[in-house]
Amino acid sequence: MPAYHSTLMESNPKIIGNIALLPLKTQFKGPAPRETKDTDIIDEAIYYFKANVFFKNYEIKNEADRTLIYVTLYISECLKKLQKCNSKGQGEKEMYTLGITNFPIPGEPGFPLNAMYAKPANRQEDARILFIYLFMLQYESQLSLCKVLNIYSVFCHKENKWWMCFVKRQFMNKSLSGPGQ
Repeated sequence: MPAYHSTLMESNPKIIGNIALLPLKTQFKGPAPRETKDTDIIDEAIYYFKANVFFKNYEIKNEADRTLIYVTLYISECLKKLQKCNSKGQGEKEMYTLGITNFPIPGEPGFPLNAMYAKPANRQEDARILFIYLFMLQYESQLSLCKVLNIYSVFCHKENKWWMCFVKRQFMNKSLSGPGQ
């Protein structure tokens, strides 16, 4: 059975490095175009997360797949943080901390997926746009994941055990955080 790939590759998306800047359903200004359809890349990543997380190999077919990979790995990071929480307040604090943590972008030392992602061609402007886009992806992923998980009841672990059981799985044997984190 093959892994699920993104179906959201538009005819002419903006591409920085080799990551597609796909539209997002967001209320915030930024480099991401506004999504007018029912589904954006984050919804797609959440929908395919449980199936894709079992794959150790993933054939990248287009730039939208790289965006899907990034969001999938970020969802894994969110679940890792939420698993350790015992209360709603602690969960919100962990999500906030994860969201504001400085992170490397493709091409920078410390980015765990540099083998699959190209660094931005224009180091200054494109790198800034890519950083803001990835930040928007992370923030919107947290919001969408909290809606799906119903974050306020996640700490009883009964209703969301079908999400928390995927914490130990690593998509493509990769992680956005360093070893031991």
